[in-house]
Amino acid sequence: MLKALVFHTVDDVDHWLNSPKREEIFKGVLEDIETFVCVEDPNKVGLTANILDMEKFNELMASEEGAAAMKHDGVHADTVQLFLKS
Repeated sequence: MLKALVFHTVDDVDHWLNSPKREEIFKGVLEDIETFVCVEDPNKVGLTANILDMEKFNELMASEEGAAAMKHDGVHADTVQLFLKS
């Protein structure tokens, strides 16, 4: 299991924070998801999570389903940064 830290920019932080889409889309792929909002730039957000299956995570992130979920949540896909605990 890998510990991940993900940062990205969103259109509407309140929508992103309250959206059930994250839990729906990553069910069985991520667990223990915690969300964060940047103090200096409120449109920058992040999350930590345990990645249960890296292959499935990568497939989901590259899929149409993943792109649709990001669009639904107002995520700017070109800003997504993934950090893995070494």
